Amino acid sequence: MSPHVTRAEVCVVAVAECFRGDGELLANPIGTIPMIGGRLARATFEPDLAMTDGEAMLVANDRAAVPPDERVIEYWNPYRSMFDWVWSGRRHVMMGASQVDRYGNQNLAAIGDYDRPTVQLLGYRGAPGNTINDPTSYWVPDHGPRVFVEKVDTVTGIGWDRAAALGPAARFVDVRRVVSNLGVFDFETPDRRMRLRSVHPGVGVDDVRAATGFELVVPADVPASRLPTPEELRLIREVIDPEDAREREVPDPG
Repeated sequence: MSPHVTRAEVCVVAVAECFRGDGELLANPIGTIPMIGGRLARATFEPDLAMTDGEAMLVANDRAAVPPDERVIEYWNPYRSMFDWVWSGRRHVMMGASQVDRYGNQNLAAIGDYDRPTVQLLGYRGAPGNTINDPTSYWVPDHGPRVFVEKVDTVTGIGWDRAAALGPAARFVDVRRVVSNLGVFDFETPDRRMRLRSVHPGVGVDDVRAATGFELVVPADVPASRLPTPEELRLIREVIDPEDAREREVPDPG
């Protein structure tokens, strides 16, 4: 009998797949499952990825959460160096999104009228520079209509519609994927609207539609998100995340 694969582990693999084909780019996954997924990609099919520790170092460790005295440091990467990566487009960043809309516009700053918000959030957090220069994906651990919205209240990271309106100034915009606890989404449609790419095992298309505040592009046949291979499962559980941090971020529904 094959071992039970949790929803969090499916999410980790979906995040790892976002970095497939990135070669020697700097993978900059922000958050628990993005960090685990980025490490998994480098430990398996993308060994040349450069990987941050989430602060100011590039590290070689496969383990996602490493004590400072155990980090294998490849490069000191302070902000002045990070900006060189950002401006040259040699980074794929995976950020969070308090709100995201059908074209991939992201909000991390405020809910409600920006002049008098009902909720103050993190702020812009580099999102304008990220989206205008680098491949960008998003991770949403709790998929619901308050996150997947018809229109974001404040635009921190620009989406495909705003990129089109900007013209040549936004020629490097590349909003690639959104991974949530329900499925995987892309923008590979003629008008760059968000498309349901796959649903995680145990999730139905109607579940995703009900949790989304706008009309998704839904193909006639939506596959299930792929499961980790036995070797990927071993790496996730024994090497990259032996503390099971992934399960605390996305508890298993079954």
